[in-house]
Amino acid sequence: MPTEKYRHWVTELQQGKKRPAYLLIADLIESDIDRGVLQTRDRLPALRDLADLLSLNYTTVTRAYKEASNRGLIDSHPGSGSFIKGKTHTLPLRNGSDIEMTMNSPPEIEDAALIQQVRDDMNRTLASQDLPSLLRYQDFGGSITDKEAGALFLHALFPRMEPQRILVCPGIHSALLALLSLHCSKSNSLCVGSLVYPGLKAIAAQLGIQLLSVDSDQQGPRLRALETLCKAEKIHTLYVNPTLQNPSTASMSRARREGIADLALRYNLTLIEDDAYGLVPEIKHPPIATYAPELTYYINGFSKCFGAGCRTAYLYAPTKLATQRVAGALRALSVMSSPITTSLATRWIQNGTVSKVTQAQRQQSRALQQLAKTVLHPLKYQYHGDGFHLWLPLPKSFSANPSDVAVYLRNHGISAVSSAAFCTDNNPPDAIRLCLGGAVNQKELQQRLILLRDTLQDSGSLMLM
Repeated sequence: MPTEKYRHWVTELQQGKKRPAYLLIADLIESDIDRGVLQTRDRLPALRDLADLLSLNYTTVTRAYKEASNRGLIDSHPGSGSFIKGKTHTLPLRNGSDIEMTMNSPPEIEDAALIQQVRDDMNRTLASQDLPSLLRYQDFGGSITDKEAGALFLHALFPRMEPQRILVCPGIHSALLALLSLHCSKSNSLCVGSLVYPGLKAIAAQLGIQLLSVDSDQQGPRLRALETLCKAEKIHTLYVNPTLQNPSTASMSRARREGIADLALRYNLTLIEDDAYGLVPEIKHPPIATYAPELTYYINGFSKCFGAGCRTAYLYAPTKLATQRVAGALRALSVMSSPITTSLATRWIQNGTVSKVTQAQRQQSRALQQLAKTVLHPLKYQYHGDGFHLWLPLPKSFSANPSDVAVYLRNHGISAVSSAAFCTDNNPPDAIRLCLGGAVNQKELQQRLILLRDTLQDSGSLMLM
């Protein structure tokens, strides 16, 4: 395999000695894709060929290709090699402002009276508070009023929260960034299921943290496989997304939650419970944190049950000391939550607006899911009736890989994301995630679902890709 186009990597690696070589190689692949040096379907050098060229060991190059695969840049298949996937082309933002539908957003509020109530709350918040105070630096983690509002917000899931152990954060993503920087820096690893939220993969890649994939089933990490890793002392921190998991839509059973909590308690395993979708279903699932409160960092927020633009989240730490440590990490990374946004969230919680919005969105999601069921009935897929995304395995007749299918569909206005974006074990299933929420209306969604159905039923429709 010719390696001439990769010779500049030698110089780049020599100049970037402070960053691990495997991360630098993944960075170089991404950079060369951006510059057009590497094109979709280009075949990368064999592992040993690249190791010889860069004077690195085989293991380092193997790890680099795995990192590039985790970032969704390449596909690797034993026996056939590694190939460039390129970056998925996103649809333009609608009217320059709306979030395109590959982002898993809840349905937008349609009820005019409810929209007016939200707007009135915003006006009352600014009118009733001292505006200069909202423009100042604040103590990190929110006031006691904001923390009590967070406890009220999560009461249906976690009825006995201590407000002193709650931190108000500028979004779930920032909370995850702080927790990974705090708990995974020494071990340089984080245990995860075989499919995870792509944002977590991005955080881990940015921090140089290796994601250790544990054997998983429909509900997430298998208990026996997880215990094997615990006994071998190979893991110290586990990330879980137990309710309406992104992308599979699955929720852990009570038994699986209790089992994970039991393992955490027996092996002193730190748990990061990302329960972003916990308030979405009408029938609630008890958080793992209620079974292992001494070891679990519980996170929830407004992004999936109100609107992603309200960057307010709540992190509940195991102890007051742990709360202080996480507060220090969050302060270093994000300074503070916006006092204006936090004040709005507190008002919406206290006067019941957030509950009304969540209930309205749940009804909209049910209508969207029914529409999808009507149109996609010939296809088998996974979903939750109260959720707003689908996990759709590709028909066995398809020869195209999920990444190519996702690009094809998205170029035709269908919001699909390849399984590779979520995969952590370098073995992505032949499936795509489809979002039903966001800014699209039912007529537009129906048209896209019909096109999706027709495309997936016609195994030859992708031959022209």
